[in-house]
Amino acid sequence: MTRKGRAGSGAPDGLVIVDKPAGFTSHDVVAKLRRFAGTRRVGHAGTLDPMATGVLVVGVEKATRLLGHLALTEKEYRATIRLGQTTVTDDAEGEITASDGAAGVDPGAVRAGIEELTGDIQQVPSKVSAIKIDGKRSYARAREGEEFAIPARPVTVSSFVLHDRREAKAEDGTTVLDLDVTVVCSSGTYIRALARDLGAGLGVGGHLTALRRTRVGPYGLEAARTLERLEESLEILPIAEAAAAAFPRWDVDERQARLLGNGVRIEMPSGETGSGPGPGPGPGPGPVAVFGPEGRFLALVEESKGKAKSLAVFV
Repeated sequence: MTRKGRAGSGAPDGLVIVDKPAGFTSHDVVAKLRRFAGTRRVGHAGTLDPMATGVLVVGVEKATRLLGHLALTEKEYRATIRLGQTTVTDDAEGEITASDGAAGVDPGAVRAGIEELTGDIQQVPSKVSAIKIDGKRSYARAREGEEFAIPARPVTVSSFVLHDRREAKAEDGTTVLDLDVTVVCSSGTYIRALARDLGAGLGVGGHLTALRRTRVGPYGLEAARTLERLEESLEILPIAEAAAAAFPRWDVDERQARLLGNGVRIEMPSGETGSGPGPGPGPGPGPVAVFGPEGRFLALVEESKGKAKSLAVFV
């Protein structure tokens, strides 16, 4: 059950699911939540650009230690891609660098381009991303006018669905084609890079004009709250519930709990026991949430040579 409290009264360990407004950076949201929760121990899982809106998962107190593991999960977006124009940032906030227009772009070619960008692909992040190149943020290098290359990296686009397409006139009179899409992808996938690459593949250029994140792992818009609502009543998903929702679950007895708490690597089950969102009936691959008697959340672990290697201990 979500806990509620008055802003500034202090807060328990847990997650806050924020519906980020446009114009705010993820850091701006964290700053707001620090004030609402009365603590500086607040962080977020997965940056959203200022232009973007939607689900931003924020950790409070001990739950900040979950965030790096939550950031590795699947995400879902609704977006509008504009074909026919290229920008320096691959989105609508950047200066237009080319206006080739998209009049007469074949619908079949658009579908083929989307299909080519679906699945396990190699993606080059946008130059204004936060990727570090030789220890320096890519966006900082871009602002300073440096010439540099970002290596492609593997990402997974498990679903890339076109819902609507419509011709429009851009401010400079160019005929463009706007595509409303939904994308489900792995963490680290840049939706504006998908827009850029789709336009490039069609030979007309492309960029992102709207982006709304609708889900991060198990946390969707139905659980998200606006900053205005959170200021009135801070709603925090307790850390145990957050872990149970996001990771496969492994229940241990009192002896195993004590050993884990002392840093002992105990044997992990082979898959016959456990529950949660992981594949199959057992804990599954990747981080596993360990619960002791009476439902106490103990730790995040991962399997290493058949034993539980602690990623974060919460007792």
